[in-house]
Amino acid sequence: MTIKQLDKTEPLPYDLLYLADPSKAMIDSYIHQSFVFVMYAGTAAVGVYVLFPIDAGTAEIKNIAVQEACQQKGIGKQLLDHAAGEARKKGFRTIQIATGNSSIGQLYLYQKQGFDIFNIEKDFFTTNYKEPIYENGIKCRHLIRLSKEL
Repeated sequence: MTIKQLDKTEPLPYDLLYLADPSKAMIDSYIHQSFVFVMYAGTAAVGVYVLFPIDAGTAEIKNIAVQEACQQKGIGKQLLDHAAGEARKKGFRTIQIATGNSSIGQLYLYQKQGFDIFNIEKDFFTTNYKEPIYENGIKCRHLIRLSKEL
């Protein structure tokens, strides 16, 4: 598997991006100011992450997703490790990531990879998304922000 940074002229893998964020408007609000990395198995895109510069010292992983057929195989961990390395190379000292309160697997993975919760934005998903989101039988309401020093 290889991970490649897309240049601005390459088409965005919306099919993968939608796995992490169902709103094209929300994706488009950050994607063009971000670095987009795609993981390939041969020529097939199996994973993606979007690294968004917040300020000179901090970047946020705004979107990270793995093709459903490829989940539970360590690809998410590889993408997180790659994102931390790329953020370090670009001079960032801190990396952040956020997920919903209903994203149990993601919360587990992020904390296992050294991220710590530093903020919860109450009712973020009910305020910013027209359609309700459910995961693991739980309504997604709150945005949980996590951070890791590089």
